[in-house]
Amino acid sequence: MKNRIKYSNEPIEARVINDFLPSPEDLSLNEKKTKVTLTLTEKSLDFFKSAAKKHGASYQAMIRRLIDYYVVNQRV
Repeated sequence: MKNRIKYSNEPIEARVINDFLPSPEDLSLNEKKTKVTLTLTEKSLDFFKSAAKKHGASYQAMIRRLIDYYVVNQRV
């Protein structure tokens, strides 16, 4: 730390933001799931497995979230 921090006595303008975090119920990902058999191209499966490994996630969960996202955005 070569550069020292210079503090001042300027007034701090702060405001309270109420309820900006979702409730624990909204964070729950325990939705009812149904097992299905899905045949994917090798190219698609390799993509999801690679992306999942890169982000430390499950490729199956990534596919499930992608489909859920599609469904939410297609509802009219």
